[in-house]
Amino acid sequence: MNTTEQTIRSVVEEVLAELGKSPRQVNGGQLTGSPALNPQSNPNGIPVVSNGTASRTSAASNGFSGGGNFGVFSSVDEAVAAANGAFQQLKKKSIADRKTVIDIVKNMCDERADEWGQKEFDETKIGRLDHKKAKLRIIKQVPGVEWFNPTCFSGDHGIALEERAPFGVIGAITPVTHSLPTLAGNIVNMVAAGNSIIFNPHPSGKRIACEGVQAFNKAIAEKIGIENLITIIGEPTIESANEIFHHRNVRMLCVTGGPAVGRAALGARKRAVVAGPGNPPVVVDDSADIENAAKSIVAGAAFDNNLLCIGEKEVFAVQSIFDQLMEAVGRHGGYRLNAQQTDALTKLAFAPPKEPGGHPVLNRDFIGADPAVLAQHIGLNIPQNTEILYAETDTSNPFVPEEQMMPFIPFVRARDTMHAIELAYEFEHGFGHTAIIHSRNVHAMTVMGKLMDTTLFVKNGPSMAGLGLGGEGYLSFSVATPTGEGVTNPGTFTRTRRCVMVDELRVV
Repeated sequence: MNTTEQTIRSVVEEVLAELGKSPRQVNGGQLTGSPALNPQSNPNGIPVVSNGTASRTSAASNGFSGGGNFGVFSSVDEAVAAANGAFQQLKKKSIADRKTVIDIVKNMCDERADEWGQKEFDETKIGRLDHKKAKLRIIKQVPGVEWFNPTCFSGDHGIALEERAPFGVIGAITPVTHSLPTLAGNIVNMVAAGNSIIFNPHPSGKRIACEGVQAFNKAIAEKIGIENLITIIGEPTIESANEIFHHRNVRMLCVTGGPAVGRAALGARKRAVVAGPGNPPVVVDDSADIENAAKSIVAGAAFDNNLLCIGEKEVFAVQSIFDQLMEAVGRHGGYRLNAQQTDALTKLAFAPPKEPGGHPVLNRDFIGADPAVLAQHIGLNIPQNTEILYAETDTSNPFVPEEQMMPFIPFVRARDTMHAIELAYEFEHGFGHTAIIHSRNVHAMTVMGKLMDTTLFVKNGPSMAGLGLGGEGYLSFSVATPTGEGVTNPGTFTRTRRCVMVDELRVV
């Protein structure tokens, strides 16, 4: 598919408005209404480079000379050149040096979780502060160099060795929902694989992303002598995203964001790992542990006020245990809305579609808002310890079919287990992202798992268990559903190379 400049512009513009709290408008390539990362317009911001010279403390003044302000650039060409230079240096380093980089990122995220979590919360103004901090602390669970083991073949005609090689400079797009955690997790995976990176962060999370990059780069340069292993565009725009997608020296792309930016990346004629949309359904059948189901639903849906793409978005529970489940959710931190309150919240959360047959328009001021804030909009004062709002709805309520990222969960009655599974299949929309079931019936689990065909299928736990948080497996904030890589890991960002010795070296 030949993607034109105008097409790229339109789809990237869509994504810049897609997840932001208050989307900035683009005018002539400049983001208006957003504090600039330069000392003239924002004294507290992070300065960027103009013509290779930092506007404040420069790399050279600290004994380093690779250009950029510890990875922060205003030019994509300069950032890519710096990242490519760093990649060439990394190729000559040991696996132990890669592990040093990974340890720096993991340790910093853990040690500075309180500080950086607060800054991300203050900048993005979405989600929960305690969970912003938690998402940084769990970066230590992202796999690194330990992931790799070579594959060997031995036979009558000698031996062969397959190893995983880096691509080079990877271009990565990060979301506002998890700005620094996604960036840090990507660094761990990508550097473990031997790559360098250029990031184009979401405009509403750019300051914390730039601060993290600078801190990492300073420590990396001091420890292993490589500057600009991680680069970032200080003022991300449509143009910078487009340049990264099509830059000849960016060898691979990783997009964690909405569907529009994913489509743009797939049109760039290079390897792209794309995280797609989701609308994770939950099925609760009559064999389920109701208390565990209620506790798990609340925990998953409440995490960072339901900003996780894997988070529980709608529940289909069988008629025979429906009322019991609703009562249990209330005991585990849910606040139940009545029909009138639910209708009032729905009208505020969604505007009618712009055209017949279109999607309802989500009120972006509600994304990631606290339950108490949502409640206040409909005239309610609720207990401070409320984790989620919830209510019984039917499938016509837009909270059921739409992927909304707020802590209100609709519960829909199903006739029986198969009806609940069929509804889950219908309203997951075939995204293939995440599905959850609470059941002791192994057959029901099997039927649902085969039908849903999702990247993540969680049984009898909260959605986070699918990312190794309370369940087995490993963590990543990039879950690539459309392109098939699933939960990304260091191997995702490698290519396979085979070295063959013919008729020799086999000593058996």
